[in-house]
Amino acid sequence: MFLKELELEIGNFVETNDTNLVKDIDGMQIFDKPLIGLAASDDPLWNTLKKPEVVGPNHMTPTEWMSESKSVLSYFLPFSETVRKSNITKGMPSKEWLYGRWEGELFNNALRSFVVKFLEDQGCSALAPALNEGFSVENHKSNWSERHVAYIAGLGTFSINRSLITNKGTAGRFGSVIMDWELEPKLRNYTEVNEYCDGCGSCISRCPCNAITLETMDKDKCSSFLKKF
Repeated sequence: MFLKELELEIGNFVETNDTNLVKDIDGMQIFDKPLIGLAASDDPLWNTLKKPEVVGPNHMTPTEWMSESKSVLSYFLPFSETVRKSNITKGMPSKEWLYGRWEGELFNNALRSFVVKFLEDQGCSALAPALNEGFSVENHKSNWSERHVAYIAGLGTFSINRSLITNKGTAGRFGSVIMDWELEPKLRNYTEVNEYCDGCGSCISRCPCNAITLETMDKDKCSSFLKKF
């Protein structure tokens, strides 16, 4: 029952909070109703993320962030139809998409803070790694990867371009909160890391700097391209 209450609170925050709207674009809504996932803090997959070929040895487990951790809540905020349709053509991202990327992450941080406070108000200890002073990114890899967290929490699998494919697509933002309450994990309806990807290659042709191939995603080439703007 508590999870249902938490899902309702998160959904209401997404629906009513003003930071989910862009006043400069006629009050455009950035995100639709989120998907919610849950993972156990002792899931063996957390240690898998420490492998160099996955994320890396600096990636921290839930219990390294919070020793008393029992569960990890993960969510996916899908971009609204307005944001998605604005970016349907190939080339540089649309204005709406850029607002979704930058202002959207400000909203995501507000949601992370909201979830932490809501849990604490219920008597639960909670922590959002992305807001913690210990959060870091080195060589394009963070010590808490929201996409990989979402994979463990049952929200989707990876694509050629390393985005996570959920039941509502890939266009959106991920967030997560660690807590010391034990909640039932979400069932992962997949066994392979790329199970939802059919290898169509659409992401390859859309990449403006040709950083994506069927074999790899060149993060250095992607980063160098973005730094030009």
